[in-house]
Amino acid sequence: MKQNLVALIAGLIFSLGLGLSQMVDRDRVLGFLDMAGTWDPTLLFVLGGAVSVTVITFRFVLRMPHPWFDGKFRLPTRNDIDRPLILGAVMFGIGWGISGYCPGPGITALVLGIWNPVIFIVALLAGSFTYRWSQKRAERTASQRTNTERQASSPN
Repeated sequence: MKQNLVALIAGLIFSLGLGLSQMVDRDRVLGFLDMAGTWDPTLLFVLGGAVSVTVITFRFVLRMPHPWFDGKFRLPTRNDIDRPLILGAVMFGIGWGISGYCPGPGITALVLGIWNPVIFIVALLAGSFTYRWSQKRAERTASQRTNTERQASSPN
């Protein structure tokens, strides 16, 4: 319950910040992403705010035995660069560069009363379900392959 309350408060702060910083304005975001053209660096303040909070608070928070509302920290354990990471980063960049939205600002922009974020969210959900379907299919195929290999190596 406490974790859900914290998530609710964090979501409220995050969405208010997205609106105030104009991260929901896709033209402004596209101006930020156009580093080879008429670059608008003002959204660096958004990145700077997030990095500053993390750099300062993580020094203190990670000294605690566990988070206030959870039994353990859930920190990333991988830092390798593999094919899915590169492919996903490229696809994310293409989507962000075309639309001007990434998921958080896209969801927050739903309140603007325009169709672009609605279409973006529908496409985002379609892409997410396609990914989930392909992952389950890959897991099923791998499982069937393992079973076939076990049966082939069995002495019976």
